[in-house]
Amino acid sequence: MLSRFMSNTWCAPWRQAQRLFCSTTTMQATLNQIKRGSGPPRRKKLTTAPQLDQCPQRKGVVLRVMVLKPKKPNSAQRKACRVRLTNGNVVSAYIPGEGHDAQEHSIVYVRGGRCQDLPGVKYHVIRGVGDLSGVVNRISSRSKYGAKKPSKS
Repeated sequence: MLSRFMSNTWCAPWRQAQRLFCSTTTMQATLNQIKRGSGPPRRKKLTTAPQLDQCPQRKGVVLRVMVLKPKKPNSAQRKACRVRLTNGNVVSAYIPGEGHDAQEHSIVYVRGGRCQDLPGVKYHVIRGVGDLSGVVNRISSRSKYGAKKPSKS
């Protein structure tokens, strides 16, 4: 009785009853094949910022500056802009920090990263680069907002 469960290919005990009715043997990779790295191709990781074309940042021109309202539980006036990137794509980008000097035809740099409570805004504008100045009077997290170190006078 036990001999009919013993076959040349091993499978898990709970799958042995199903394995008896299978006519083909299961193919497994040899150690050399595993070492060589052959096998099923890995799935590509989907990018969160597809309009940037695999680049960390893209330069662009501001087409329009907007004030948007966030999704349901939140209430605010979020600043955003439409930007035409150098690859021709037009995206909506969030302008972080308090106050900004972005206007139409400003040169800005765009990075990935969505604004969680603004639908359709999947990009951030980089402060302190191009025509967009850093946040004034910023003390903490200055590198994220392009702010200079305050003088000790």
